[in-house]
Amino acid sequence: MILCLDIGNSHLHGGVFVKDQLQFQFRKSSKSSSSSDEYGVFLRNVLRENDIDPNTIESISLCSVVPEVLYSISACCQKYFAIEPFILQAGVKTGLKIGYKNPQEVGADRIANAIAVTHLFPNQDVIIIDLGTATTFCAISSLKHYLGGVILPGLKLSMTALASGASKLGSVEIVEKQNTLGKTTNDSIQSGLYFGSLGAMKEIIHNLANQTFKENKPLIIGTGGFTSIYRNADIFDKIIPDLVLKGLYLAHQLNT
Repeated sequence: MILCLDIGNSHLHGGVFVKDQLQFQFRKSSKSSSSSDEYGVFLRNVLRENDIDPNTIESISLCSVVPEVLYSISACCQKYFAIEPFILQAGVKTGLKIGYKNPQEVGADRIANAIAVTHLFPNQDVIIIDLGTATTFCAISSLKHYLGGVILPGLKLSMTALASGASKLGSVEIVEKQNTLGKTTNDSIQSGLYFGSLGAMKEIIHNLANQTFKENKPLIIGTGGFTSIYRNADIFDKIIPDLVLKGLYLAHQLNT
């Protein structure tokens, strides 16, 4: 069994693979102040609650965009599982050609997503849209070339900025909207967040398709916590919530 962990700015997203199949997945808020013991107790408990003996975990594959959490998680893996984790970072095998001027700038979670789509959709041009703390776009060619991407504030980050910067505007639930016109302040904020992000995605997809892929229509893959609210928006060809975990599993296989 392989335990895969994606440590993001807001959440720790994990899952267990058995013979190439994801058995279950879980989420936990990721706090930079959490100790290795807190993570260790949580991970062992969540495995037991899902009928998995923690002692049957053979390997751990992880990536992190939060350096201060990475140390705690690594120490937790060694102390509570007696495993030196595989960390997806610069220098490991990915099977990708990275088109960034400085390849080390590409977030490990974005690399994991790219590894997964090149395995799931071989010989296809792909745009990955990951709706998390940030909304990120990654352009991957059919030749496994990570061409580059786009980053903009995520839905929750945009809402927080609006609430903190405008005294009469508060936090709202981020939901799918049918009508653009809001009849209350909260309704108006929800509409702005939903349709503003949707409009940005459509514009960026259009530009990437025309400027980067030109003649070939890329496959649009959605992932991340907020993709579900756009499931009816006719913007994604496929939504894969566990894409990063699949990438972490494949990266581990590539390097062992």
